[in-house]
Parts: sequence; C-alpha cells; structure tokens
Amino acid sequence: MAKRELPKHVYRQRNGIYFQRRGWPSQKFLSEFGTAAFWKEYADILAAKDKPQVIASRSFKALIRSYRKSPRYRNLKPRTGLDYDKHLDFFISIMGDRNPAKLQRKDVIRLRDSNAEKAYFANYSLRVLRVLMEHCVDLGWRESNPARGVSELKTDKREREPWPQELLDTYRATCPLGTRQRLVMELCVGTGQRIGDVLEMRWSDIQDGAVFVRQSKTKKELWVPILPQLQQALEAAERHSVFMVTNERGTNRWSYRGASAAVRKVREQIGAVDYDIHSWRYNAACELVEAGCSDDLVAAVTGQSPAMVLHYTKKVRQRIRAIAAQQMRENRKGR
Repeated sequence: MAKRELPKHVYRQRNGIYFQRRGWPSQKFLSEFGTAAFWKEYADILAAKDKPQVIASRSFKALIRSYRKSPRYRNLKPRTGLDYDKHLDFFISIMGDRNPAKLQRKDVIRLRDSNAEKAYFANYSLRVLRVLMEHCVDLGWRESNPARGVSELKTDKREREPWPQELLDTYRATCPLGTRQRLVMELCVGTGQRIGDVLEMRWSDIQDGAVFVRQSKTKKELWVPILPQLQQALEAAERHSVFMVTNERGTNRWSYRGASAAVRKVREQIGAVDYDIHSWRYNAACELVEAGCSDDLVAAVTGQSPAMVLHYTKKVRQRIRAIAAQQMRENRKGR
C-alpha cells in the first residue's frame, strides 16, 4: 500500500496501520483500511483530539501536554521536535506528577548537575526546560522562569572539521556504489547540503544535470550541478521510491536516525568517529574555497550566509593564506 493512498498522518508499519502525528499519541487502527469502520476510527481520533481539554491539575505532565499543543512547540522544525520530545519524556519520567509552580532555581541546577557526566544531554535538557518553564509562565501558573539564567556546563567542545581526504577515500572503499551509506555521503559532499535536506531529495529534483534543492531551514531554492562522483552514485542507486535515499524496505525516505546510525557504524569501522555526517557539508565548502571560489560562489552551492561560509572554511583559509605568506617570505629572501 503506497503512502499516497493513506490519509494525512496515517502510516503503514510492519504490524499494522497507525495514526502518527507529532504531539499526538500514536494509535493503531483496529479496522481494515478503506472500510467504513476504518474511516470512523480516523474521524473519531481527529474529533477527540480537536476537543478542548481542561487541565485538571498543575503537574509537569499537564504542562508538557499543554506545551505540545502550543505554537511554540508546533513551530519547531521536525528534527528539533524529535530532540525536544526525548527531553520532555525524560521530564515526565522523573517529575511528571510534581507541580511546576514549585520548581526552584536550585532544583534546576541539581537536575543539570545530576547529568554532569553527560554534558551534552544535561545542557540540552536545560535548554528544553527553560522553554518549557517559559510556557508555564505564559499559562499564568507562576511569575518567573527558574531556569532562566542558569548556565550550561562547560565542555571541551571540539570544533567540527571536514573529513580528511584519506578518510573519505576509506569510506568510499568500505561503502561501494549501490549502498545507501555511499549515496548519502556523495549527496552530502557533492551538493553541500544539510543531511535533513539530502534525505528529502527526490529523483524528480534532478533537473538539467543538477539537483534542485529547497532548504528546509532557510527556505532558499538552489540549483546545484551534479559532480561526476555523485553522478556515479546516482546511476548505481536502485529506484524503488520517489526519494533518492530510502529505508531498508525501499518504500520511503531514510530517517535521520537510521542514516545517522548506519553511518556511525562505518565511522567506527574505519576510525572516523571524530567526523560526523554534518562534517561532509564542511568538506563541500572547503573544497570550493581550495578551488579558488569566492564566498559568493561557495554560497551559490551551499546556500550559506557570508558569516557561515567564513565559519565553515576558516581553517582551510588560514592554511591557504599561510602558504601564500610563507612563499612571499621565501621569495623575498631570494632577491
């Protein structure tokens, strides 16, 4: 059954058909698709969810339920919403029945410090809690946000860098043409786009020897010519779906979680754990700068702002300028 035959927010899984929508409870349909009973179930789900619900008590469960219905949550990008959900569910598990109006700054600090060994998780939880408690203030449940102003844990954050050429070569040797891992890498490096936009690419986006990109974050539209290595990967790919990179069944696009997990296995195998999927976007920008492209030309491919072009390519620029400077220095000695 193709997804296009199903109504909005309805998806076919291995064990049945489900209603799945961010912020709504996942529900399995009991009736066969297309029957009158199925359409009644579908209508009942929408009708029940659209009815205004009165919050009976002031608890974190109730606060999070209210937040997930708010524009603040619904306007999140899909990927960000999934990240938020992990932490919102975590809050429910540890303090679901507590009254958020009684949360104090010391409690926020204690929660942050209790996860100090997982600094990234602790800091992200703090950010989500800050937003959640702002919603609590908006509801009139309390006067101030106890998470505002609480500093994040300091970490030795390593700046992201492009993959070294030898690791890219090893990755290509490990993932032959025709594999999803190879295709997703060639799309990221070849087009210079974010992984989220790459996973959304469709075969119909190929136009006049280029990939037409609609960036989800910036809303920019780009026409990016296809390089030979990417062309080889596209020709070797199987076309079982409208999407270029599909899931294991070949029926829908590959999820970010699935792609990230698969690529990480390869990274661990070849010793490239320090270089992730997003680093491939750095490769594209840096290769363009090394080829002598101006910032405007780099942006024409990546869709980045001038500031982000500089950020992504600052190290390679330093090397290029250092080489030029030292050559000038040596030339002067030879006069």
